Amino acid sequence: MNKVVIGSDHAGYEMKERIKKELGDQYEFVDVGPNSSDSVDYPVYAEKVGQQVAMSPSTQGVVICGNGVGIAIAANKVNGIRCGLAYSIETARGARQHNNANVVAVGGRSKMMDDPVEIVKIFLETDFSGEERHVRRVKEIMEIEKHN
Repeated sequence: MNKVVIGSDHAGYEMKERIKKELGDQYEFVDVGPNSSDSVDYPVYAEKVGQQVAMSPSTQGVVICGNGVGIAIAANKVNGIRCGLAYSIETARGARQHNNANVVAVGGRSKMMDDPVEIVKIFLETDFSGEERHVRRVKEIMEIEKHN
């Protein structure tokens, strides 16, 4: 069973629990918190997910905040993380196929998106295409990271 590191803030807590419940028979979730919907700061949990994913290349991550934006930005500050904010099945699939994203961000309270559980499911099921142009672009992204 594939390991998936998952974390959220308070606004994403309920969605985090739903994702684990609905996909828990297919994936081994490592929950880095929080353990309730009490107010917390999303950068803390984005970093925890990012660090674990960066240390284990075969591991993927899921981060959730109110709309997914802030936690995606924070996750992308961890070296080695390519976190895509996915608001549809298509963006989740593209993040994996084209960008080799290793973390997906979704919104726990956003109304303008496909079902976040389906988005996460598609993200986790989709492989990187490995096409030369996408490999080249991911390498270019990683070069930017090395220089900054």
